[in-house]
Amino acid sequence: MTLDPQTVHVDLGSRSYDIQIGSGNLCNWEFLLTRCPQAPHAVIITDTNVDPLFGDKLADYLEDEDFEIDLMIVDAGEPSKSPEVAHELWERMLEEGTDRQSIVVALGGGVVGDLAGFVAATYSRGLRLLQVPTTLLAQVDSSVGGKVGINLPQAKNMVGAFWQPLGVVIDVDTLNTLPDREYRAGLAEVIKYGVILDHEFFTFLEQHIQAVQERDAGTLQTIIHRCCRLKADVVENDEREESGHRVVLNYGHTFCHAMEAASGYQELLHGEGVAIGMLCASRLAECLGRTDSITTQRQFDLLTALQLPTQVPAFDPEELLRLMYHDKKTNSGRLRFVLPSRIGHVELVDDVRDEQVLSALVNPT
Repeated sequence: MTLDPQTVHVDLGSRSYDIQIGSGNLCNWEFLLTRCPQAPHAVIITDTNVDPLFGDKLADYLEDEDFEIDLMIVDAGEPSKSPEVAHELWERMLEEGTDRQSIVVALGGGVVGDLAGFVAATYSRGLRLLQVPTTLLAQVDSSVGGKVGINLPQAKNMVGAFWQPLGVVIDVDTLNTLPDREYRAGLAEVIKYGVILDHEFFTFLEQHIQAVQERDAGTLQTIIHRCCRLKADVVENDEREESGHRVVLNYGHTFCHAMEAASGYQELLHGEGVAIGMLCASRLAECLGRTDSITTQRQFDLLTALQLPTQVPAFDPEELLRLMYHDKKTNSGRLRFVLPSRIGHVELVDDVRDEQVLSALVNPT
C-alpha cells in the first residue's frame, strides 16, 4: 500500500527542517535531493543489516543524480557506536576526499543515525546531514531532534553533539524488513511518548494493538507522525536541553542505560531496556507517592500485549546503581529521574535515595 506522504515541520528559529513520512521506495527521493543542493559528494553510512536491503538502492539513485558516492558499512549493533568506529570512518572519509561540500547520509537504525550524525558533526567542523531511518525506534525518536553521539564503555551517549539534519525521510515500508524483536523494541519508544506527553495517544495504542502487531501501514504512519510531532514540539522548546523541558524524553532511560552498560551493550536492545526502565521508573514514582498503581499497571499491560520485556535482567542491583551515577541527568552527584504522575505527564525528580532506586529494580512477584 502506498500512502500519501505526511510532513512534520521542525522550526528551530534560525533553521528548520522537514520530516517526511510515507510509504514506498523510501518515499520521495526528490524530497531528499531538495535538502542537499550543490553537494557533489555523498557519504552514505549504513550497517551490515541495512546495506543489502537499501544501500545499493540509495547509492544508485544518487549516482543517477550525478553524485559521487562513497558507501561506508559498519557492523550492525550497539558496539559500533564507539570511538574506534568513529575514528575508522573519519580516516576513510579523509582517504576518499570528503570535504565541507560533502553530505553525510545516515541510512539505518538508531546506532547508524547516532554514529553517522556524530561523524558528520565532527568531521571538518561539521558536514551537512540527512537522516534516512529504517527502524521504528529511529523513525519515532533518534533521527529527530539532532542528538548524535557515541558510547563509552560505562556510559551511553556520553560523547556527542547537537547536530540537526537537513531533513528526515521516513518510509514505513522499511519496517516490514525488521526482525520481530527489532520491531517490538521500537514500540517501547512509541509507548513512551504516550506516557510522557499524550494520554489520548496512549489510549489510541491500547485500542489498536492488533493493527500495531500486524504492522498496518496506515496505523504506523499515524503513530510515527504523532511521535515525530510530539518530539518536534519538545525540541523546538529546548533544542540543546538547557531549559529542562527536553529531559522528559529520557523517561525510563536512566534505568535503561545502566542495564545496557552492565551487559556491555550486548544483551538488551535499546527499546527493550526502555520498556523495562519505564516500569522501574513508574514503580519508583509509586514508592515516592507521586503516582498510583494504575499508572504502572496500564504501562505493564500495554508492554505485555506488545510482547516487550518487563523484567529486570539478573544484574547486580548495586552495580546498576553505580552505573546510574554516570547518567547525564545527575546533578552535583545526585541522581535525578523522569517520573510519571499520571499517563500523559512526567516530572524531573531529584533527592531520590539509593534504597528507593534499588527497590524499584526488584521484579514484582
